[in-house]
Amino acid sequence: MSLFQALPDQHNKGARPLADRMRPRTLDEFVGQEHILAPGKPLRLQIERDDPGSIIFWGPPGTGKTTLAKIIANVTKAEFIEFSAVLSGIKEIKQVMADAEKARQYGTRTILFIDEIHRFNRPQQDAFLPHVEHGNIRLIGATTENPSFEINGALLSRCRVYILKPLAEDQIMVLLRRALEDEERGLGKLHLRAKDDVLRQIAVYASGDARSAYNVLEVAAATAGEQGEISDEILKDTLQKKILLYDKSGEEHYNLISALHKAVRNSDVDASLYWLGRMLESGEDPLYIARRVVRMSVEDIGLAAPEALNLCLSAKDAIDFLGMPEGALALAQAVAYLALAPKSNALYTAYGEVLEDVEKTTAEPVPLHIRNAVTKLMKQVGYGKGYQYAHDLNTKVADMECLPDNLRGRQYYHPTNEGREKALGQRLEEIRRLREEAKNLDNA
Repeated sequence: MSLFQALPDQHNKGARPLADRMRPRTLDEFVGQEHILAPGKPLRLQIERDDPGSIIFWGPPGTGKTTLAKIIANVTKAEFIEFSAVLSGIKEIKQVMADAEKARQYGTRTILFIDEIHRFNRPQQDAFLPHVEHGNIRLIGATTENPSFEINGALLSRCRVYILKPLAEDQIMVLLRRALEDEERGLGKLHLRAKDDVLRQIAVYASGDARSAYNVLEVAAATAGEQGEISDEILKDTLQKKILLYDKSGEEHYNLISALHKAVRNSDVDASLYWLGRMLESGEDPLYIARRVVRMSVEDIGLAAPEALNLCLSAKDAIDFLGMPEGALALAQAVAYLALAPKSNALYTAYGEVLEDVEKTTAEPVPLHIRNAVTKLMKQVGYGKGYQYAHDLNTKVADMECLPDNLRGRQYYHPTNEGREKALGQRLEEIRRLREEAKNLDNA
């Protein structure tokens, strides 16, 4: 790769995809991202002031990351090198860095744009550091993954991170209408018609991705041919099935399961079912969801509705038995029940406190009176001495400490008044009262 390689043929526009041909060339043509590009906003000020700082663009596909990098290069009159983290290695990095350093000596500024920068490993990312530090390059990286997880901290600290949002439906419709009317770069010479309802369907399908919307429009336009109109029927044939943005190992995976869990916890059955459907339709492993649903039943419902655990385990078995898509309804049933069930995290909190005491307190021996005396020697040294068999007592509750001495009297479980846990709380109060009565009798 060289700074002086031949540029692509800019006149052969017909061979390039519509999304590439319609790429905005100036900030005035750019649609969306007003939160960083409107007058007075940070990125616009950085561009207008010709601020040489390096940048990371973080956002979903088709939101303008590459386009913004090219606009910045054009505005600042810098040499633009596009670098793919998927196709390039450390050898190519070093060559580009050497070329950039030579170009700087002749007064040429270089913008190095790295698409999918998160795919570079740590040593590869480290190779950019000295050149960013010395000003040989202005690095602009694009990533769909959270940069705080995927990009070297030293490199990240030298870049400004701008978050790009999915485009709104109305914004995508503006782009589609522009493509239909533009005779130079778009489809204007075809003189095609399309109703707003049709364009809105494309915008909904695209889910904020302008590139996806352009691709659909281009295929639909080719299908329309001499009919002169992109009709509903043509669009249906073009769309077939909506493809949802999802990465089963990326951040969106964790965002969606977090949304499902929090909707269940907040007793929002409609949102719970929606997020479940989003995950399943995006191709998530239903058994992964089933495992997380089982966890929700014990973390957020607990003993307020203990039957929830059995229902969730049954849903898991149904997935195994039926497979997909039939098993989806079993998961939906479990999720809806969890959302509507009374909520309690008392057991979750109690067990957390137990683990904290296990970690932070001395692991004292089991009290002698609750040890099993299985040999004569054990009996002689006091194993089981003083043990009270609860079934022999009228109250079925003995005044007998079962915790180690250093945790005597510790209370972990505090039932709520939700669902069946209310009755368990009343039973717990009764047990404590009976134990206190037994203690008073022993001391009398």
